[in-house]
Amino acid sequence: MKQRTRVLHVLQAIINPTKTFFFFTRTTHSLSQVQLMDQSASDRYSYNPTLRWNPQVEDYFIQAYGAEAFHRISKALTRPSCYSCIRVNTLKTTTEAVIEKILEIQREKRLNDSLNNLDTNDDVDISESVKSPTSETNPVLKCQIPGLDYVVFVKGSGPHNIQYDYQQDAPPKEVIVSRKCAEAVLRGAQVYIPGILACSAHVEKGEKVAVSVGVEQPGRDGGWAIGITHPQYLEREGMYIGQGITTMSRAGIFRDLSGLGVDMTDRVFRLEPFNDVMKGGIFLQNLPSIIAAHVLDPQEGERILDMCAAPGGKTTAIASLMKDKGEVVAVDRSHNKVLEIHNLAAELGLNNIKPYKLDALKSVNSNIINGNLTQTEDIVGVTSQEAKATGFVNGNLSSPTAEEKICALPVSDKVGIPNDEQSRKGQYTSKREERKETRRMKNGPGRHHSTGGRVDKCEGFPPNSFDRVLLDAPCSALGLRPRLFAGEETVESLRKHGKYQKRMLDQAVQLVRPGGVLVYSTCTINPGENEGLVRYALDTYKFLSLAQQHPRIGGPGLLGHYKSSDGYFEEWLRPGEEDLVQRFDPSGPHDTIGFFIAKFNVGPKDA
Repeated sequence: MKQRTRVLHVLQAIINPTKTFFFFTRTTHSLSQVQLMDQSASDRYSYNPTLRWNPQVEDYFIQAYGAEAFHRISKALTRPSCYSCIRVNTLKTTTEAVIEKILEIQREKRLNDSLNNLDTNDDVDISESVKSPTSETNPVLKCQIPGLDYVVFVKGSGPHNIQYDYQQDAPPKEVIVSRKCAEAVLRGAQVYIPGILACSAHVEKGEKVAVSVGVEQPGRDGGWAIGITHPQYLEREGMYIGQGITTMSRAGIFRDLSGLGVDMTDRVFRLEPFNDVMKGGIFLQNLPSIIAAHVLDPQEGERILDMCAAPGGKTTAIASLMKDKGEVVAVDRSHNKVLEIHNLAAELGLNNIKPYKLDALKSVNSNIINGNLTQTEDIVGVTSQEAKATGFVNGNLSSPTAEEKICALPVSDKVGIPNDEQSRKGQYTSKREERKETRRMKNGPGRHHSTGGRVDKCEGFPPNSFDRVLLDAPCSALGLRPRLFAGEETVESLRKHGKYQKRMLDQAVQLVRPGGVLVYSTCTINPGENEGLVRYALDTYKFLSLAQQHPRIGGPGLLGHYKSSDGYFEEWLRPGEEDLVQRFDPSGPHDTIGFFIAKFNVGPKDA
């Protein structure tokens, strides 16, 4: 309790307790004309979104949390945390050096803001911050959680009332961006061309434009639609997230496929993006994710498995806690994501991470006995010859040579970017392929499209082959913020997430040795994927028991059960279990994302 009080005291120093949201009103307009209403411009051009849910999902959450608590959670999800959480890579730098660098960046930014006459609404004295970089009045604070002194909090601010230079007969020109783009902008990103949906007429390079969001609204067919391109959708419930300067004309925006479209100069929420700042020395990561790695409590020399490791944040946090000693096996089914893990580990200077391409649902391979497969082809479809090249020795992974790694890969994984000689062959490209390539350039590569580079494939692991396993399971992600729309999830889809996670847990339980530790985490507020999964684990595997977690700053889990009108029953935690899990409430005092952590001790398994 004392620890939670200290953490709360620190976080309250960087969270503005007097935030006020401005009321949102509906605007009726097209991109070329604004129908003025009786409301003032300050009400119309404001940020106060209402998060839309599927009605059945909303009823489910209200039963779980209560109407008032769910309203607070839903409101909190529409805004970002008002601080950035930075994990310092102590292998390359120190916490003090990072704090000093951030303060230097802030000094430069404040100078630029003052030159541009921007009203930051921030009364922090930077000169005083430099003198005492760890005092509670400063925008940069060192984490006070025991053992997390390598974590730094950087204060942000918002929501701010932006002055859009509205005039009675000349409303501001605006750019409408997609919801995903807007959520990134609220976290500090810029507006890039692929995220722009529409733009006012006669916008030229260098003009100031208001940036608003095209959010899904109820459609005529009963689904959801963005009503900005269809003639009859004259009313659009817009949300204005700031303003910026266009980097090209309207014609250029819709001609180019990539690049910066709007350079944001004034934002509703002001958070430092930290792009290319101290690369390799810091890593932006949510506080609950850092705590999840600590809860696992990895020790030097152990063999750890991160089952769904991409993009590698928790993997590298675990490796750092082990001081780069031992082995952290990181698996993901996506070729490109495995490359991301490999690149991040290299950037942070971590050598004990072994990333592999593997579907977590096929992590257990009982056919491996003393390093050999008992069948010609295993359950993943890799031959025994490829398995030996991958490096299984006595049930453990060894380090194959570069030649052996290449031999273990199918031809499709060896193909990279064509060289100049291949490009000069002049093969005919159909119009269909050209259109496909255009879409790829605009939207980026798909999940299973290789961007080049080789990755090691793995056919699975023998049971009981890891000391500790982290299962940060794919989930509905309903705890991530900011979130401007949640209507895509249905009761049926939430139940499917839970079934998928149970299958992954079944694999994870087999891979942890008796006496080991299993940590399960999600970034969702859905009880069915959190407490419901814990109930399944404890009822199905009697050798699992909930363990105390350190550090602990999250709240207790949910007790009780849920029964729907269609007969679906879902049991959560029982009395005495609620304080053995951590539930992070996005509307709580720590201002984190919605997150859940459960830690299990693995006892002797039945023969």
